[in-house]
Amino acid sequence: MRVLLIEDEKHVADAIAKNLKAEAFAVDIARDGENGEELAKINDYDVIVLDLMLPGQDGWETCSHLRRDGLLIPILMLTALDDVTDKVRGLDSGADDYLTKPFHFSELLARIRSLIRRHSTVRSTEIEQFGLKLDLKTHKAYREGQEISLSAKEFALLELFMLHPNHILTRQAISEHLWDMNFDPRSNVIESFVRFLRKKIDHGFKHPLIHTERGAGYIFSDANANSEKNDHDS
Repeated sequence: MRVLLIEDEKHVADAIAKNLKAEAFAVDIARDGENGEELAKINDYDVIVLDLMLPGQDGWETCSHLRRDGLLIPILMLTALDDVTDKVRGLDSGADDYLTKPFHFSELLARIRSLIRRHSTVRSTEIEQFGLKLDLKTHKAYREGQEISLSAKEFALLELFMLHPNHILTRQAISEHLWDMNFDPRSNVIESFVRFLRKKIDHGFKHPLIHTERGAGYIFSDANANSEKNDHDS
């Protein structure tokens, strides 16, 4: 998942970004509202974390501009202000949630994940496809009841696949969701992670779930099992 963090305090932004990256989020940072608004309009983000007290264009104005221009990306506002009027103003400008500083990172992470779930097709903390189950709360994966150990980035990649079953995901689509704007598209990082993930979820099982579509990308599908079922039925 990819997050846009709009925060002018460097130490705060760096700390939030470091912790989010440890949870396999890709994070882009903007230091002011104008730059944040521009990034939000040209990149594909799953959630925006927006500080209110920004130099120049503040968070309220930035949020209002994004909603005015039709962007439906979930927005979580951060502020040191604890006045109810400020919270109401933030929500009225189009924010989806509000968190007062100081806060524990665990709460920020929980709110971000909740916003992403609310704005996706996933409404529970579990995804299940083709006998493979992903627990979004515990970050554990199971195939046919067998637990599979995944790194944070492997888990994020598998989550992306499972949210788009039977659809081709291009390298660009994968990079835009799982890596930040500093990602080098010429690298073989994506291929390496797909290879690692494929070994973990397909090894020892009858049907592979991750397939390469040459010249197009990758697809998460139980196509072989479906093909065998059709042959048997015919």
